[in-house]
Amino acid sequence: MQLRSVLLPLPATSRRDLIERLVQLLVGLVLYGVALGLMVRGGIGVSPWDMLAVGVSGRSGLGYGTVTNLVAVAVLLLWIPLRQRVGIGTLLNALLVGPSADATLALIPAPPSIWVGAPMFVVGLVLLSFATGLYIAANFGPGPRDGLMTGLVRVTGWKVWMVRTLIEGSVLVIGFLLGGPLGVGTVLFALGVGPLIGWFLPRITRRREERSRRLADVAR
Repeated sequence: MQLRSVLLPLPATSRRDLIERLVQLLVGLVLYGVALGLMVRGGIGVSPWDMLAVGVSGRSGLGYGTVTNLVAVAVLLLWIPLRQRVGIGTLLNALLVGPSADATLALIPAPPSIWVGAPMFVVGLVLLSFATGLYIAANFGPGPRDGLMTGLVRVTGWKVWMVRTLIEGSVLVIGFLLGGPLGVGTVLFALGVGPLIGWFLPRITRRREERSRRLADVAR
């Protein structure tokens, strides 16, 4: 397989469009990490993927970080039959989201009660969904999990919210069966992230495409 068939091209109608898309990508990834930090600080449960990683870690004896990386690799392998292509957004996802989440955790203290933590988790969930739409709409390639979602949407023709909810629900069940920690936040994430991304992503994508067309007209 040729490299160009695996890697996404840099989409741009003009130099300014390229710069704007790159800024949108970076802002989206940083906000994604901030959202993860807020949800962790919320203290009402981990996401289904984190629940899966904890469950596998407990069963295998491998460290949580190692399992998280192995799960990411496994998800990337699922891209192959979906013919999902890798972009710089996929690589930057691995570089920026973690440090952004760590910085958020360092800056924001643990909430004094669940009455503060629960709203913090919800804000993080909404922000994560918005950030997902923002960086995917930049069209430089999604991260491993979001790429699985977009690949399945393209192949099946199903709605974004339906595909994402099925993915998160399946991961939640597997993680629970492996002994991962199930919390209220885990269920909220599994049921809420699909519809929220399904609302944000098409709207942000449409605005980005309209902006790109305007910039292309100006550049002519």
